[in-house]
Amino acid sequence: MYDMPDEIDVTADGPLRIITLNRPDDLNAVNDNLHVGLARLWDALNEDAGARAAVITGAGRAFSAGGDFNYLDELRKDEALRQKTIKHGRDIVIGMVRCRIPVVAAVNGPAVGLGCSLAALSDVVYIAENAFFADPHVSIGLVAADGGPLVWGSQISLLQAKEFALTGVRIKAQRAVDLGLANHVVADPVAEAVTCAKKLLELPQQAVEATKRLMNIQLEKSVMASLDYANLAEYVSFGTADFNRIVDGLIAKK
Repeated sequence: MYDMPDEIDVTADGPLRIITLNRPDDLNAVNDNLHVGLARLWDALNEDAGARAAVITGAGRAFSAGGDFNYLDELRKDEALRQKTIKHGRDIVIGMVRCRIPVVAAVNGPAVGLGCSLAALSDVVYIAENAFFADPHVSIGLVAADGGPLVWGSQISLLQAKEFALTGVRIKAQRAVDLGLANHVVADPVAEAVTCAKKLLELPQQAVEATKRLMNIQLEKSVMASLDYANLAEYVSFGTADFNRIVDGLIAKK
């Protein structure tokens, strides 16, 4: 659906839209096609009059492993790609914040980097027992303009958010729930997320969508207060010696 790239599969189950990040052999790591698709997805959902709720998950054993190393290598070499990626990162964040329909995340495995944002910007989050969140932007020399730190400060203690953002430490499933970064630890997050989404479908549509919007207005204010700075800072970090040195090391280990 929606003329998405192969890296994103969108299927319809009545008024439910099931979104699957579809690079299972690469743990759904983000490449250019996946990033472009995510940037376009949320407007497509808003314009789909038949859509009432969505589930987002990952194919295979990961939700998303963050940025693909080859993509990071391309970004440091290609100015036009950097500019496009920064714009699309912004589109993803704003698109999710303003998405008309409720989005239920089924975090079926590791959710790293942008994967953290996709979960954090969802409306209900089910996480597998062996899954975790982590945002290693800083550890590879990047500012997290579209990572978990952009919204974590609105969801949990700022002190804890800073620790997670600066160190990239893994946040295991139960701790994520205890902190408020996820709702439920479950054995089968996809099945549970679909069940939740179908319950939302049974509720009055205008009441659901307007209530989501009124609650996201405060989140949007918080995100927009820092998004311009975050985008500029990440753009600058793509050109730093630290980032280039770290990416050289990551590529060498492949």
